[in-house]
Amino acid sequence: MKDSRRKFIKKAAGATLAMVAAPYIIPGSALGKNGAVAPSNRIVMGSIGLGGMGTGNSRNFLRKKEVQYVAVCDVDTKHLDRAKSMVDGTYKNNDCRTYKDYREFLEKEKLDAVTIALPDHWHAIISIAAANKGLDIYGEKPLARSIVEGRAMVNAVEKNKVIWQTGSWQRSRPNFHRAAELVINGRIGKIKHVEVGLPNGRRPIGTPPVMDPPKSVDWDMWLGPAPTVPYRGVLHFDWRWIMDYSGGQLTDWAGHHVDIAHWGLGYDRTGPVAIEGEGIYPREGIYDVPVEYDFTCEYKTGVTIRVANARKLPNGMGTTWYGEKGWIYVSRGNTLRASDPKILEEEIGENETHLYKSEDHHQNFLDCIRSRKETITPAEVALRSISVALLGEIAMLTGKRIEWDPDNEKILNYSYATRLLRRPYRAPWKLEMN
Repeated sequence: MKDSRRKFIKKAAGATLAMVAAPYIIPGSALGKNGAVAPSNRIVMGSIGLGGMGTGNSRNFLRKKEVQYVAVCDVDTKHLDRAKSMVDGTYKNNDCRTYKDYREFLEKEKLDAVTIALPDHWHAIISIAAANKGLDIYGEKPLARSIVEGRAMVNAVEKNKVIWQTGSWQRSRPNFHRAAELVINGRIGKIKHVEVGLPNGRRPIGTPPVMDPPKSVDWDMWLGPAPTVPYRGVLHFDWRWIMDYSGGQLTDWAGHHVDIAHWGLGYDRTGPVAIEGEGIYPREGIYDVPVEYDFTCEYKTGVTIRVANARKLPNGMGTTWYGEKGWIYVSRGNTLRASDPKILEEEIGENETHLYKSEDHHQNFLDCIRSRKETITPAEVALRSISVALLGEIAMLTGKRIEWDPDNEKILNYSYATRLLRRPYRAPWKLEMN
């Protein structure tokens, strides 16, 4: 195995994890230009993590008349200043409060809901803390950095009866909905095989020199449960290429295209029974996620799903289902194709399967906060989607075929690999198992 595989397995094997309310009433004076909606009907929100996705999500919710943003939290004061300016500019006041520590944010703020957009290694701890406060959560994909973390998050959401929406927004786009609905209703016959193309890996950069972290960033807090390491210039966005924080393009995108593959198959709450494949890992440098990856998952129905970086598959990025009567391919850019164009024109009958319909991912979350109904991408579904990528990662790191029990979430044939279902946590951080 390459050195990065060896280091990853050693760290994982040697560590042990400690393992609905109505909207608040706020003064009308705090409502700014959106004051037309009665204070008692407002959904009071805040955000933890205000990088690219966090800012984008906040901006989308700020456009909703039923939302009142009151606070933001980030370990980078530059992100905080930008977010506060955005919120205050929307309401024409200076009222948005700022926090650098999520614990203080959760303790002091009286919220109905929160958006969470963080490096993957932080997802579990903060999402569970928010769920235990009874907050409804819009959380970014991938759900978690490990399957054990993801299950702990699902348990916290269910125990506290909070609403969870995953940022797997493709389910709220018409071409993805249409594709999955055609497949699940048998328009290309019984499915035999699926190909899921995700982005190609990031080129390694070697090992940059140690340097002082930006003065605006609390580096120790940014690392959180990850190992203590010196700052080498890798921070926002580029954390995705280091396994302590993420799994690269594989885990970053599985919550999109693997999610759609499962949707069309009706596999939202199950998983594969066997996984095997190969990855190419950098020989040196701080980037250690795979630059190439290719693995196949077998399901108990006999269906196989191949997940690979785009250049390895004929259709590149996106999801392609192959059935007895043809194929259907869907991807970004409103792309939807079939082996026979007439397939795409077929109507779904009244008594056939009609998949959950959402035309606005953020609005679906708000609607479910009020109705207390499940969102289009709840936590359990998100866990099943990212589990495919995380199991593929384990198969590639170990070089073994992994036999998996999707009902009990256990590896059946290789006890050593079981240790890779969880992540090492740096003290004093612990994973709370509800």
